Amino acid sequence: MDAGRLPVFVYGTLRPGEANHGLLLGRTAAATPAVLPGALLYEGPGYPYAVDDPGGGEIRGELIDPLPEVYEAVLADLDRLEEYVPGAPGNLYDRLAREVRVAAGHVRPAWVYLAGTATARALRADGVPVRGGDWRRRRLPGAPG
Repeated sequence: MDAGRLPVFVYGTLRPGEANHGLLLGRTAAATPAVLPGALLYEGPGYPYAVDDPGGGEIRGELIDPLPEVYEAVLADLDRLEEYVPGAPGNLYDRLAREVRVAAGHVRPAWVYLAGTATARALRADGVPVRGGDWRRRRLPGAPG
């Protein structure tokens, strides 16, 4: 998978209408509904964590395409927000290339912020999964799960 200028899969506070979406306003060319297969979503302290799940879980979110002229700045801002430093041990999140599904089953490579190693281990042991893999839906009145 080419890990160059990939779009970014967002699943929590960066989604439209959420607390950190303003970081992306006016800086993206497109936002497309998408699904990240092979991952589970866990509750966090006001934001969710995605964790690899070879067992077949999936997470719902959006695939965002930063505008080319601000791509590096957007990625740097997202890295700061997610407390990700390339190659650093102990990152809160790690930015990894994964394949996500978009409309009609098409697959696109994307950057995804997954819980760092220690956080993922703790979540697998004691975390609270977000049923249905959609962090936004867990707060809607009458939403399943």
